[in-house]
Amino acid sequence: MRTSRPARVGQYTALLAYLVFLVFPFLWLVSTALKPPRELGSLHPTWIPNDPTLANFRQAFDEQPLLHAALNSLLAALAAAVIAVLIATPMAYVVARRRTRLAKAVTGWVVVSQAFPFVLLIIPLFLVLKNLRLINSVPGLVLVYVVWALPFALWMLAGYVRAVPPELEEAAAVDGAGRVRTLVSVTVPLLAPGIVATGLFAFITAWNEFFFALVLLKTPEKQTLPVVLTHFIGAEGVADLGPLAAAASLATLPSLVVFALIQRRITGGMLTGAVKS
Repeated sequence: MRTSRPARVGQYTALLAYLVFLVFPFLWLVSTALKPPRELGSLHPTWIPNDPTLANFRQAFDEQPLLHAALNSLLAALAAAVIAVLIATPMAYVVARRRTRLAKAVTGWVVVSQAFPFVLLIIPLFLVLKNLRLINSVPGLVLVYVVWALPFALWMLAGYVRAVPPELEEAAAVDGAGRVRTLVSVTVPLLAPGIVATGLFAFITAWNEFFFALVLLKTPEKQTLPVVLTHFIGAEGVADLGPLAAAASLATLPSLVVFALIQRRITGGMLTGAVKS
């Protein structure tokens, strides 16, 4: 169907407005990070700094251990994403291929669990980690991130598995391949776009997570980047706006870079998961 010219203009206008809505916060954050103190306190803020400076970035690195906190966040996010995908892939295969009441119950529980608030989970998770002696440790935080990301990863990957034609697995079974061999050699290669998309979402969720890290990590050298960013806010709630904007703009870069590098695989994974045989 061909759309009329006014309809196309309306579509492009709506798309442009949505892009501006998404990009504006980041651009304003970078603009704030490049402004000197006198411009930050101005009653008439400007979009482009009149006298751009990198002093806020230098001050941010001098005041807080941003690189060490970023390393903690990177290790926790990568480990959580990899472990969640490794666990969710065979689980998603079983849930998608076994059309039993148990599989349906698991799928329903996964959907319901996404509605649980963080506050409801933090107390039992804290007690479990305390018994395991993993409080105030990055491995303990990774375990929490895996538990939190696993239902979503399972739900996403199950959709991708359903899009894989069962006939391919039946052909592998005829050739003598077992369930594990079929999953590793036939299904997983076809799930590569979906696995990448799921892992990226798990990584971004863990990278940006704040509440669990704030509660579970007490030692400064073990804190993640989102927690360290709060140190730019004083005891009276007054933020050191320039260094805070500089640190926050740097904290968004890893997610943007990773997304830009593998956006094609993400798009392919989403389309694959949306199609069912």
